Formats: sequence, C-alpha cells, structure tokens
Amino acid sequence: MNQVSDVHVLANTALPSPKEMSAEIPRSDVHAAFVSDSRAAIARTISGADPRFLLIVGPCSIHDLKGGHEYAERLAKLAQEVRDRVLIVMRVYFEKPRTTIGWKGLIMDPHLDGTNDIPAGLRIARTFLRDVLDLGLPTATEMLDPITPQYIADLTCWTAIGARTTESQTHRQMASGLSMPVGFKNTTSGAVTPAINAIKAAVQRQTFLGIDESGRASVVNTTGNPDCHVILRGGDDSPNHDAASVAKALAALAKAGLPPTVMIDASHANCAKECERMPATFREILAQRASNKGVIGAMLESNLVAGAQSLGKDRSALVYGKSITDQCIDWAMTEKLVREVAAQ
Repeated sequence: MNQVSDVHVLANTALPSPKEMSAEIPRSDVHAAFVSDSRAAIARTISGADPRFLLIVGPCSIHDLKGGHEYAERLAKLAQEVRDRVLIVMRVYFEKPRTTIGWKGLIMDPHLDGTNDIPAGLRIARTFLRDVLDLGLPTATEMLDPITPQYIADLTCWTAIGARTTESQTHRQMASGLSMPVGFKNTTSGAVTPAINAIKAAVQRQTFLGIDESGRASVVNTTGNPDCHVILRGGDDSPNHDAASVAKALAALAKAGLPPTVMIDASHANCAKECERMPATFREILAQRASNKGVIGAMLESNLVAGAQSLGKDRSALVYGKSITDQCIDWAMTEKLVREVAAQ
C-alpha cells in the first residue's frame, strides 16, 4: 500500500499540555494582578488616556539566561526611575521569524545547537517571564507560532505580530483572542495597509481552529481585541519613521475608521539594521512625539553590549550580553536615550 500520510515527517513528539505546564510552572496571584494592571496601563497609553510614552525595549532575542536576567535587573531600576513619564515594557522575545533559515529562538532551540528541544524551551520561557514580572517589569514578546500563546500568554503583557505574519489570516484570528494589547507591524516591503487591515480583522469576532488548555484540537470563538495598534518598522525600500510617513499612516488609519495612533520602531529597517543609526532614529521619533500625540511610543533593540555576533559552532566563544540575532545598542546608550525621553 502506498504511504500517503506523514511522507516527510521524521517524528511527531507529544508536548505536555498547556494546563500541565502551567501547573508545573505556575502563575501566582501576584503575577496575575501585575499582568492585568500592566495590560490595562499599556491599553491606556495606546488610547491616549495615559499620557506616558510607551517604550518596548530590550534584546532582539533572549538567548543567554544569565545575560537576560542581568539586563532585566538593570532595566527594572531604570523603569522605576522614569515611571512617571515613560511606561517601559521589556522585550522578552523567544520566537524569531526567519526569512530563509537560521536560529528560530529559545522556545524552538533552547540549547542553541539544532536539537530543537521545544518542551525545554517552553519551560525556560515560562520561567524567565515569571522572573521578569517578579522584578516589576511588564513583558513583551512576538507570538509567532499559533500554539505558543496557550503556554506563555498568561505571563505576557504586550504582543507583537511581526512584519512577516501581519498578512496572515491565522495570526489576525489569533490576535482577536489574545488577552493583551497587540501591535501589528507593517510588512517587510514597508506597506502599512496590511497592518491596518489586520487590525480591522483582529477587533472583530473570529472563529478558528486551535487548541484548548488540555492540548486538544478545538474550535475557538473570540470577542475581538479592542487594543490593537500599528507599528511602523520601515521596509525594503526606505524607512518610515519620518514625519511625512507617519502623517500618511495616521491619515490611513483615520480613513479606515481606526484610532490614528502608531508606535514607531527605531530598529529594523528604520535604522537599516545598523545599531549606530538607532539613536538618531529614536531621537527623531521623540521630536515627532513632542508635537504629535498620535505617536504613542517606540521600540528599541537593546542589550548589554552593542552590535551582534554570529551564533557559530563554538558556544564558548560567544560574547556575553551581545545579540545573536539583530544588532542592538548597548546599555549605556539605552540609559541615555531613556532619560532623554523622560526629560522631554
């Protein structure tokens, strides 16, 4: 008999259910209260009810837990210092979309060696998120795989849908059921309309296939997510953090009947993925914010050490505190820029 199923599948390994993993690595009542309060505060900055500047800042991706903890501890102190004017949310990114191939993040490959120990990755992610929340820092991540939220969403305060998935019906539906504010990035080409269309879909009720807390396939019915916004991250041809591009995006949102508010990413294509250019990009965003309340906040890729390094085969050669994905600014520059936001 001809084989017609799993022709190209090497293995199909069962995961612990979300319920089992949540029991193993539980969320405390204190965590739940902090996550709920942080989500509400973020939503208020998006709507304009809270005048603080919303800043999503942190490593491009978490790959070294020791370095990640040290960064979080430093950021928590800085966040307290500027809390009256800036709402800081730490990037805690565990999934990395790849244009072709490459390391796909700590959840998919926690040992950085291609063994793809996903159960360990999910456990590490839950534990690290709890540790960041314990420091009094709200958490931000990108939800890439539609199954992942069942494992970590209860410990996440803000979520991004990335440039490669903004046009995905699966991710728009998923966003409609997420319990936290969601930012949709413009596409890698720079097009903003798909992100606007994504919001129009995500704020509506949706029905789609998913899994429940026991890991069973299920039909998911959502209410729609009212706390969605656009993130301008530049595109293949040019950045879009300039005043003309921002005005065009705000006008398009208003025309679509959506609140004219945007977050602007100082990283990615808006700085040509060069960390040396990120501070100037960020300062231009701040200058616009001074006169345009439609600019609700910004994103910064930041780590202990500036730049990026190749993962390579020799893990012992990795520089501590330096990104293995996109380039980041260092901690000294991060402090400087954050204090500039607060002063302005």
